[in-house]
Amino acid sequence: MLNLKVDIDRESGFCFGVVYAIDMAEEILDDQGYLYCLGDIVHNDEEVTRLKNKGLRIINHDDMKDLYNEKVLIRAHGEAPETYRLAVENNIQLIDASCPVVLKLQNRIKNTHDADESILIYGKHGHAEVIGLHGQTDGKALVFQDISELDNVELPKKFSLYSQTTKSTENFYKIKNELLARGYDVKANDTICRQVSNRDKDLPAFASKYDKIIFVSGKKSSNGKVLFEVCRKTNPNTFFISSVNEIDTALFQSGDSIGIAGATSTPMWLMEDVKRALEAL
Repeated sequence: MLNLKVDIDRESGFCFGVVYAIDMAEEILDDQGYLYCLGDIVHNDEEVTRLKNKGLRIINHDDMKDLYNEKVLIRAHGEAPETYRLAVENNIQLIDASCPVVLKLQNRIKNTHDADESILIYGKHGHAEVIGLHGQTDGKALVFQDISELDNVELPKKFSLYSQTTKSTENFYKIKNELLARGYDVKANDTICRQVSNRDKDLPAFASKYDKIIFVSGKKSSNGKVLFEVCRKTNPNTFFISSVNEIDTALFQSGDSIGIAGATSTPMWLMEDVKRALEAL
């Protein structure tokens, strides 16, 4: 026995937007036995598998074109206007679990600008939330995930800057200041979710208390990648896993103190499973 001391960061785990979507899905699954969901309900394969076993059916936008007279859940990331138009055409009842923070951002991008105003969105290419935000501008906004992508782009002198809600606050303001330094007139809209961004402040204190940190997150989670780096910056002995069977027992020595943290898309039950597995070593 290694006699590891293992604690879970109780501030980690699902944000309220994800909790809302999953609660809504489970209520319908318990009543109806199945439910379609447009894309993975959360960027965590373990949680998606759990819900699939309860009857959740993951579909993509092409699948939805051939679906009629059904219920379809819109996950917390939100959707572009085209999805709502298609639902009306196909008599699909949308169960809209879009995060209120995302909906507020969508509305702001869509309704607070002149038609000819240029918009830049700092976000991950292909991310569901970013696709939805881009759709609010009829595809006219420029999306970038690193400022180097703008080096050879001819930008207007004046534009509005927005961010995907789960991006790093620190990086957003670095980008804003760099664009200002380049001489652009930038109206920066800090649209980052504070439940996510506050984790940047809380996690370093947690990570500093332990010999090693096990960070549990889905590999597709943008938020997970950001928060993993926050932990690793404070504690270099931070290790990323997505499931219990990825635990590398060679990392630990007898008496180690281990902290377990996770993304806003990481279920608490999964972190509890990791804790039990470590305590059993």
